[in-house]
Amino acid sequence: MIGKTNPDLKLTALRGATTTNGDTDFFIKDAVIELIQELITRNNLNQENIISITFTVTKDLTSCFPASIARKHFNFDKVALLDCQQMFVPNDIKFCIRILALVYLESDKESVHPYLKESAKLRPDR
Repeated sequence: MIGKTNPDLKLTALRGATTTNGDTDFFIKDAVIELIQELITRNNLNQENIISITFTVTKDLTSCFPASIARKHFNFDKVALLDCQQMFVPNDIKFCIRILALVYLESDKESVHPYLKESAKLRPDR
């Protein structure tokens, strides 16, 4: 109800992605923490303004759940988190983690969608 009680906030969908150096708990944890931190920092988000984050991973990432990492590291007790496997497309980026976050953003702020590491090739416009 933040948006209804505070007209200075707008409901916004933010996208982002990153890649890992491989399929290990360590590499995935490092990538997830960096991606979520960039999402928060670049969009000046407070935790209470984050409604949900959906993570998708390419089929070569199987060692752990990105949502679990985010929940534990950022104490996202009240944020709805979900993991999914990204649709397989030949020649897709390897070891890729994508996010779709629903957040309340300041109404006068432009959305910033973080595309890190090799995933920057997915959206050179961002």
